[in-house]
Amino acid sequence: MDPQTLPSEELHLYNAIKQRYQVAFEPFRVRDHALQLLKITDLEQILEGKDPLKAVSSFPFWIRLWEAAIVLSEYIAAQPCEPGTTLLELGAGLGAPGLMAAKVGYQVTLSDYEQLILEFERINAAASKLANVNCLMLDWLNPPEMERFDVILGAEILFRDEFFQPLLNVLDKTLKPGGVVYLAHDVKRRSLEPFLKMAEADYRIAASQRKLKGFEGDKIILLNRLQRRA
Repeated sequence: MDPQTLPSEELHLYNAIKQRYQVAFEPFRVRDHALQLLKITDLEQILEGKDPLKAVSSFPFWIRLWEAAIVLSEYIAAQPCEPGTTLLELGAGLGAPGLMAAKVGYQVTLSDYEQLILEFERINAAASKLANVNCLMLDWLNPPEMERFDVILGAEILFRDEFFQPLLNVLDKTLKPGGVVYLAHDVKRRSLEPFLKMAEADYRIAASQRKLKGFEGDKIILLNRLQRRA
């Protein structure tokens, strides 16, 4: 990926980011669809000396393409998409699942809580030649007035218990009647079970597992589908 081929606004963002961080584009492919994802290559630059094992709550999880995001990207790319179907990705980070959804025809909004993350998302959408993508600043504790969406995605977004209820509030506010939520997480994520127990009061929940093989061993990803109870 040649950054000089980016549109002018995204090229300006890219150049500003490159002055602060070591970055590189990496291709990400699912089926016949390819994305270009800008990633920080020197994690120490953004960790600023923090020990991620001692400060988990402040670790910038968005900088990594998680296995759950890969599974969710593969799943959404395989689903039929009716023209005009709208999709919101929560805690999108690099934006892989949402961008893959845009590749197959969804009208996509990527959301996260920090301006820098949204800049990476905008660059990744432009680098992947996607015009059907918007980026939105979304604080779950203080969500703005928003449209409602047919589909909502989230990959590895359940890190902190105190955000469970705010997340459910966001889902209630942004999911269309008859809409569906897809969440993907490492099956070992301890916060997953208590969140699903909270959610099942208002949602019918289905689950399936996917296995990803890697050099560090297999990863089991739990894919959940949530649909509002009648």
